[in-house]
Amino acid sequence: MIIPRHITTELLEKITNFHKVVVLYGPRQVGKTTLCHEIIEKLHLPTLSISADESRYIHVLSSRNSQRMRQLIGENKLLFIDEAQRIPDIGINLKILIDQFVDLKIIATGSSSFELANSISEPLTGRKWTFHLYPISQQELLPLMTPFEIKEQLEERLIWGSYPGIFEFSSAALKEKYLYELEADYLYKDLLSFLDIRGAQRIKDLLSLLAFQIGKEVSIHELGTQLGMHNDMVLRYLDLLEKTFLIFHLGGFSRNLRKEISKKKKYYFYDLGIRNLVIGRFAPLSQREDHGDLWENFCIVERMKYLAYNQQYATSYFWRLYSGAEIDYVEERNGALYGYEFKWSQRKKPKTPRTWKAEYPTATYTVVNPDNYLSFVTDSDVDADIS
Repeated sequence: MIIPRHITTELLEKITNFHKVVVLYGPRQVGKTTLCHEIIEKLHLPTLSISADESRYIHVLSSRNSQRMRQLIGENKLLFIDEAQRIPDIGINLKILIDQFVDLKIIATGSSSFELANSISEPLTGRKWTFHLYPISQQELLPLMTPFEIKEQLEERLIWGSYPGIFEFSSAALKEKYLYELEADYLYKDLLSFLDIRGAQRIKDLLSLLAFQIGKEVSIHELGTQLGMHNDMVLRYLDLLEKTFLIFHLGGFSRNLRKEISKKKKYYFYDLGIRNLVIGRFAPLSQREDHGDLWENFCIVERMKYLAYNQQYATSYFWRLYSGAEIDYVEERNGALYGYEFKWSQRKKPKTPRTWKAEYPTATYTVVNPDNYLSFVTDSDVDADIS
């Protein structure tokens, strides 16, 4: 199945109308290279495509020598650099290229923000557009399926995730094989270049612990105790996992530090297929007890995709009082607060927590379930209205 990516038009507009570097972040195998080649075909420009996994290009592109780079680029009008995080000092070298080659358009992708984000931000201030590509979103499926068909596949998404490759297979055996091969070939590739064998195993153990704590506040001390690691090392590994687009976190929302938890974090997976792979569990929802955790993770990451792809700016949190009252997900948008609770099965309609109403009387509270979630994660209005 060919699934058009939502940001294609925006990428084309930016690369066509601006003399800036277009930087595309995202995990390996999420479709960055495929998307870039589609854009290259539509631009019809003489193009030099470089994979930074090939060492022969790294020396020239890290040289800070415009003459050497001119010899490499030749008469090409578009430079595409795939996996640019592997090139030392890539930021300053891209700055030289964009400043010296006034007719050259540049697209760079990165599957890790280890050096790419840090080394690009300062040298390319005012000279770049940054985009993120995620596993396939529910919004990207809407042009291909009816809302009914998309909802019929919800269990598939909760178990197998949304990597583009997973949509090619119909049997559970092939989907499982695909995910295990993804782990073996790509999942830890960027991480392993920074870690020894012992560190690599600890990363996997840490991911496994996080997979069982979706929707729960994480204690760094408890993680360190279970892994036999100091707290600062746990924090470093969590940072590495976020920078390689395996996990992300929400912090606690608070305007009253005495009542509200604000220092703890909750961690979620960018893709539930990867989460289930980490714990080796692909059983149907009817045979497992974690469907609520899966649903919460799914809704939050799909909302993240929606906000990013539609350029809607919001700050995301969870909310909990020390007394126990809590809300799964809170957004602060344009000065307003929106609270959301995620319920996979809903026997009775939950009531707005009294303490949420009391503390934030102008805030909203909405329950998101499989019947109405499309209004929360897409532009579709087929469901009940969700703020």
